Amino acid sequence: MQRADPNDRILWRAEARSSLALAWPLILANLTTQLIQATDAILLGRLGAMELASAALALSLTFAMTLFGFGVLTASSPMMASALGARFNAVRDVRRTFRQAVWAAMLIVLPIMIVLWFAEPIILTLGQDEALAQGASTFLRGYMWALPPWMLFQVMRNFVSALERPGWVLAISATGIAVNAVAGYALIFGKMGMPAFGLFGGGLASSITWVAMTLALALVLVTDRQFRRFHLFGRFWRPDWRRFRQIFRLGLPIGLAMGFEGAVFSAAAYLMGLIDAVSVAAHQVALQIAATSFMVPLGLAQAATVRVGLAYGRRDPDAIARAGWTALVMGIAFMAAMAVLMWAFPRELVTLFFDDTSANARAIALASSFLLIAALFQMVDGAQVVGAGMLRGLHDTRVPMIYALIGYWIVGIGTGIWLGFGANWEGQGIWVGLAVGLGFVSVLMIRRWTMRGALGLVARP
Repeated sequence: MQRADPNDRILWRAEARSSLALAWPLILANLTTQLIQATDAILLGRLGAMELASAALALSLTFAMTLFGFGVLTASSPMMASALGARFNAVRDVRRTFRQAVWAAMLIVLPIMIVLWFAEPIILTLGQDEALAQGASTFLRGYMWALPPWMLFQVMRNFVSALERPGWVLAISATGIAVNAVAGYALIFGKMGMPAFGLFGGGLASSITWVAMTLALALVLVTDRQFRRFHLFGRFWRPDWRRFRQIFRLGLPIGLAMGFEGAVFSAAAYLMGLIDAVSVAAHQVALQIAATSFMVPLGLAQAATVRVGLAYGRRDPDAIARAGWTALVMGIAFMAAMAVLMWAFPRELVTLFFDDTSANARAIALASSFLLIAALFQMVDGAQVVGAGMLRGLHDTRVPMIYALIGYWIVGIGTGIWLGFGANWEGQGIWVGLAVGLGFVSVLMIRRWTMRGALGLVARP
């Protein structure tokens, strides 16, 4: 029997250390970002199930659009990582990519804000309750101003991640949780000398938080010795149309793939609204918990994009394989642990958001049942997002986009509608559909990764 090469084990351990060193600040930054939104949900949940349901519809309307923008901007990460890996003219190439990514962010966010300004008639057109639509519009009038700084923050985060120094993002994001909690408490309930704005206050607190976080990270980029040598904001209005088109050529499929996934969860919320407001609130709570768990494999996917991208720039197929498989194993292992947690303690997790009273009994029971279904798809959810991140490192985005469209919308939402309304499973049927769609996409993503050599995605040195 052939013995394993000790040098191979050393290389795999080194890759695991490097991946973790890059991933853990990204993971924690993702978690802190998600906790900002979870803080809003917890505070608004104290107002009542109707207010939480209104905010859920509002955030569901933004979710797919912001994920689309985030996906397009994600293209800047492998582009900057590949430039750093190639090393030739790295500073200039990174600066140009960063500048045009900011241009792309501002172009994307404008139509999103126009849509959100007219949110109430859009939500009514989708068949939702008039009171919920009005509450969602009220929340969005405060929340929509968070989107421009949020987009800019993502571009800056891609830059510091490409340089494998995401610690600043973690520190700023962690501070943002405290800022948002204090601002939300004051503006929602009228504390600390502020008027009680209710739903509008919850949205406004998020906007204030993201403006502060973005200004803080921009200050770091112009003062930190390693970052300032790139002169990221120098000649900011100078166009580079070739680079601008490249961002969209690479990023548009990423954005559509992420948008397809986000839109499925948004559609699920609106399908819940066709049932009743309690189902919407229960869906939002279960989704917040599942989304918080999802932040870990998302961080591993972002690290995989950088690590694979660096190896891709060096034309090192062995390093590409190590970077991808290492992130995938870590992601699946974590999500397996989260599946056990959700299965063992669904009610305890749900009552972090709802007061455990008889008035909330049905919402708690529904959210707990949704969370049990979420436990079943944790590992495939981790596999599909890490798999997509690995493929992005190879600049492979178009076929994964098609996988997302088929898996989430034809398989996932189709199954959910059939089970939810055709088989009368209601909310549980919609969540089973989400699980089926995620499983379908994960299989296709991993299959494509295993065939990367045969498909010509990896060039030999």
